[in-house]
Amino acid sequence: MLIIPAIDLKDGQCVRLKQGRMEDNTVFSEDPVATAQHWVNEGARRLHLVDLNGAFAGTPIHKPVVEAIAKAQPDLPIQIGGGIRSLETIAHYLEAGVSFVIIGTKAVQDPAFVEQACKQFAGHIIVGIDAINGMVATDGWANVTDVKATDLAKRFADAGVSSIVYTDIARDGMMQGVNVEQTVHLAKYSGLPVIASGGVTNLDDVRLLQGQPGILGAITGRAIYEGTLSLREAQLILDQSSF
Repeated sequence: MLIIPAIDLKDGQCVRLKQGRMEDNTVFSEDPVATAQHWVNEGARRLHLVDLNGAFAGTPIHKPVVEAIAKAQPDLPIQIGGGIRSLETIAHYLEAGVSFVIIGTKAVQDPAFVEQACKQFAGHIIVGIDAINGMVATDGWANVTDVKATDLAKRFADAGVSSIVYTDIARDGMMQGVNVEQTVHLAKYSGLPVIASGGVTNLDDVRLLQGQPGILGAITGRAIYEGTLSLREAQLILDQSSF
């Protein structure tokens, strides 16, 4: 299991939002490339990048920043989400050195697009499912749909996606603990590897996820920036438990 540091990009800066509200953000760094290097120095084995402006705009806004991080970290797997709505965008990111692209809103609006992307870019597609009270939210969490998160995940069980990033919006950025029960249920129901996101606050959350079936990793943001969770310590605990 991996602990994956999040770098959320808004107006060229590294920020963290509370429950996805763009107006409720905290700036943690004005240098995303240096921030990425910091987490690599702390033992990160994968990075999670989010183009927040892109998620709301429906098209990538931070391509140059993402490209710069990928260029500076050529050996590090990087996953990027936010505003990915076309095959051309996916191709661009992969050519720039990104390992995985996360399809969120488009996966709800056009499931066939995910299947097409998986065929064209096999092994590089992640579906991002953001939910509140079990229902999927889209467009930077601005719209809550009538689609169940579990049903959406199941829809892609045989499509060839590499994993699901599941975010509990109610807990994201709130430092209230991860929704282990729903995350594990999603993994079991879909049969797909799941990366937990939202609410990972301290080592207790890491231990709760540790060893759970189908959990590939956990994304953490505010906790590692504010110091309630040590990336290095958390990854060491997980590594030791795997022997």
